[in-house]
Amino acid sequence: STLPAVAEELLREIKMAFQETSQVPDDLLLGLKFIFGPCAVPALDLVDQRSVTRVRSPSGRILYQVLGSSGKLYTCYSSCHFCTCPAFGFSVLQKSESLLCKHILAVYLSQAMGACQELAVSEEQLTNILLAEEEDEG
Repeated sequence: STLPAVAEELLREIKMAFQETSQVPDDLLLGLKFIFGPCAVPALDLVDQRSVTRVRSPSGRILYQVLGSSGKLYTCYSSCHFCTCPAFGFSVLQKSESLLCKHILAVYLSQAMGACQELAVSEEQLTNILLAEEEDEG
């Protein structure tokens, strides 16, 4: 599953602008708010707080953990646009009101701005992270 082309293009433009000037121009910030709505500003706050961690195992499997504003850690999968937070389940999956939640948007913005924390874990640690998420849900 992919984001709409306009969203993909906006994230590409943000990445290019940030690489050149180390900031995101106002027009792209407005575009972010237009496309992603109310989750744009909170997502930028998460990026500013360096709340996004890229977790990588030796086999190359990657997931992201985002420390939410509530202090809870959410697991995000950028490859399939999925987050374990309740807002994702409700606004994105059930109601189709949003493209994604603030946590996944923060992951994409952190990637674009090179603002991800990095964490190398063993395969066993990665498995434990994934299993812990399943227990939280069930």
